[in-house]
Amino acid sequence: MSAIENCACDNDDDDVLYERLEEIIRSYKGTQGELIPVLQATQGLLGYIPQKAILKISEILNEPISKIYGVITFYSFFSLKPRGKFLIRVCRGTACYVQGATEVLTALENQLEVKVGETTADKLFTLEVGRCFGACGLAPVIMVNDDVHQFVKSSGVAKIIKNYRRQAPKKQEVPS
Repeated sequence: MSAIENCACDNDDDDVLYERLEEIIRSYKGTQGELIPVLQATQGLLGYIPQKAILKISEILNEPISKIYGVITFYSFFSLKPRGKFLIRVCRGTACYVQGATEVLTALENQLEVKVGETTADKLFTLEVGRCFGACGLAPVIMVNDDVHQFVKSSGVAKIIKNYRRQAPKKQEVPS
């Protein structure tokens, strides 16, 4: 499920999601290395890790908020902001860099009209960079959610975006 489908924005489902989150946190309490699985589960449930969840994790696991923030900000997998339905990550490792990742990233920024770390206005795409995806022989590489795109050229970015836009659910039109 995507961040949009799981969004815990101020709505009626907020209480239900946080009750579920509390159950998840308690299920890990006392296990070795509990924090990272709790953060993974939190992001899976909510689509990102909001402050309210961090406070709940801190309270139940008896961990300092600073430690939780430290873990979240250390690992690029975790996000403190809602992400789009499609998370696009551009590899910026050496092989990808040499093979044109910078041009691919620029094309993505232009096509999506966002900068790295931002989400498109329609909440479909979030653009991020990664250090190395371990696919150096396929450089340059981008990932869209779990899909790996290899030998990406800046000229092919529009087609990739178009394919994912087609997968996005269409908004229901209101009959007139």
